[in-house]
Amino acid sequence: MQNQFDPRTTTGGYDPRVSVGVPSAARDAGLRSYMLKVYNYMASGVLLTGIVALLFANSGMAAQVFQGGGLLPWVIILSPLAIVIAMSFGQQRMQTSTLQILFWSFATLMGLSMSTIFLLYTGTSIAQTFFAVSAAFLGLSLYGYTTKKDLSGWGTFLIMGVFGLLAAMFLNALIFKSGTMAMAISAIGVLLFAGLTAYDTQKIKSMYAYVAGTDMLGKTAIMGALNLYLDFINMFQFLLSFMGDRR
Repeated sequence: MQNQFDPRTTTGGYDPRVSVGVPSAARDAGLRSYMLKVYNYMASGVLLTGIVALLFANSGMAAQVFQGGGLLPWVIILSPLAIVIAMSFGQQRMQTSTLQILFWSFATLMGLSMSTIFLLYTGTSIAQTFFAVSAAFLGLSLYGYTTKKDLSGWGTFLIMGVFGLLAAMFLNALIFKSGTMAMAISAIGVLLFAGLTAYDTQKIKSMYAYVAGTDMLGKTAIMGALNLYLDFINMFQFLLSFMGDRR
């Protein structure tokens, strides 16, 4: 049971506070520290999700919960979505520590939900897909960070593509039930979230100028990490669906 979703978060809505007159070296050092914090949150969240998923699957509890039916599997699957919505709409009112707790809770619940991949796919294909996505993510994020090209125009197209993809997944699951369509959806999903990785990285980088020196800096780092986490996890799940070897 997979749970690809992309409830996009927002890091906008703040009054611009660009640091005019601050030496470029200081700005660059601050930006590097900020981006490092984003990547550390994101990588730690992915690691936590992986550890929880592996332990839950190996314990045998994942099979009992997800193959036993009932309400609990849906609670596990939908809880991460509820947390993302709460973080997205409540970030400006919440304390940074609250967002941190919610982020780690989200990563943990995602681990419980994603434990099903160990029931469906071989360990070798999971590992191969993970390393392939990691390499692609690093390259795409580096491109988004270093490119001089404005990627903001990609945003609307990519987000519309994500919602269209979710609609196609829903229709295929309920009506068409086509293996060929499922493969096409997975391939398109990989491409969409590859684009979102570069787009989100540039957006997160650009946000630094607006939040530097304010109490929103820590919150923006967490929300940026959440966006990159979603890009990575969704790209991983779509690629695993496309090329993974089933048990």
